[in-house]
Parts: sequence; structure tokens; C-alpha cells
Amino acid sequence: MSAHTLLLQQFSLLRLLSAEALEQIAPLASTRDFAKREMVLAKGPPVPYLCFLMEGRLQAIDFTLDGREVGLYFIEPGDYFGELSLIDGEAQPEFVIATDRARVVLLPGAEIRPILFSSPQLAEALSRRLAQRVRQQLSQRQILAVANPLHRICAQLQIMIGGTPGQTPQQLIIKAPTHQELAIMVNLTRETVTRTFQVLLAQGVLTRQGDQLLVDKTKLEKLASGEKKEA
Repeated sequence: MSAHTLLLQQFSLLRLLSAEALEQIAPLASTRDFAKREMVLAKGPPVPYLCFLMEGRLQAIDFTLDGREVGLYFIEPGDYFGELSLIDGEAQPEFVIATDRARVVLLPGAEIRPILFSSPQLAEALSRRLAQRVRQQLSQRQILAVANPLHRICAQLQIMIGGTPGQTPQQLIIKAPTHQELAIMVNLTRETVTRTFQVLLAQGVLTRQGDQLLVDKTKLEKLASGEKKEA
């Protein structure tokens, strides 16, 4: 088994492929490193690759008509992106930037597309991913309609932790976003996010553990729904 094949097996989407298909696409794989704040994908031209994040973290962003930066979603290690152009051949709908030093694996779209779509499992995985992204965007719209900054930030944190009931009452956010990264997702200033985090830390909703955040899901849910007022 080649080194490239072992590399591709790190990604859950590609583990759905047969060993033969993996061997077929492995020689086509390449890697590229990106510095913090470097653009990984530009908005506009169709992406010629299906991209997989190996290390670091990325954020998809766009800009409003008046030039304000808007954060859309994060891309974590093991995740893939650029799939819209792969599916329909149309333009890339947003920018993707590195929020930390990152390493990305690139697979040429023209060669990988027929292999992916010849597998019912992969086609279903791509469809589920697109549905998930649509649901995330709908949730993001609802968040932006919330007037209270505290409730808006709490709702965004709920999306980030997944909010699945029945699990442990506390959830860890690995490599928590900076206040600026969160601010552009909820259309608030960095200073407002900083003040809100001070409230959440004081009330025990959040606990910092280095660059991680421990979230009390019960308290967060109450604040997000407006049951508890800001101190």
C-alpha cells in the first residue's frame, strides 16, 4: 500500500472507496501548505480540486455589499471542501481562508469525479453533506435575526457544539474560535463578543482550558432561548 493511499485513508469520505479505487487515485494526490490568513480558495472560479484538510483550521467567508466580512462555517481536520464545483462545475460560492497554519490534500476534480459518483455510498455521503450545509446556513440566518447579542452568540455556540441531547452536560470545543472569527459569523464587533464572553465565563457557561472551551450545555441553552438575562 503506497504512502499516498495511507494518507487518503485518513479521510472518512475516501474510506468509503474500495482499495482498488484508492490505489487508482492515490498517485493523483498532492499536498499544499498555507500560512495563517492565507487564502486557500478564492470566490468565483470553479475549484479544479476536491480538497481535504489534513492539519490546521479553515474558515469559509464572504463579504456583504457594503464590504463587511461574514464568517460562514469552519473546516476542521478530516473534512473536505470545494465539493460544489466538483458536483455542478459552477463557481466557488465563497472564499476559504486559513485561520491557522494548514495543510491541504488536493485531488484533481476531473479524475476524482467519475470515481466518486460511481459509488452509491459516496454519492449518498455527498448528498447528506450538502443537506447538512443547507441546514447550517438556515440556522445561521435565524441567528442573525436575533437582536440580543448575548442570545445570538449563545445560539452560535450551540451550533458549534452540535447540541445533541442525552449526552454529557458539558461539551468541549477544541481550538475555540477567536473573538474576531466568531464576531464575523454573528455580525457583531469583536469588542461585543469579548464583553459577552466575559459574562459567559463569569456565569459558568464557559470555562477556558488553554485554547479550548468547556461549555455547560444546559446553561447555554437557557441563555440562548432568553430564559436567563445578562448580568
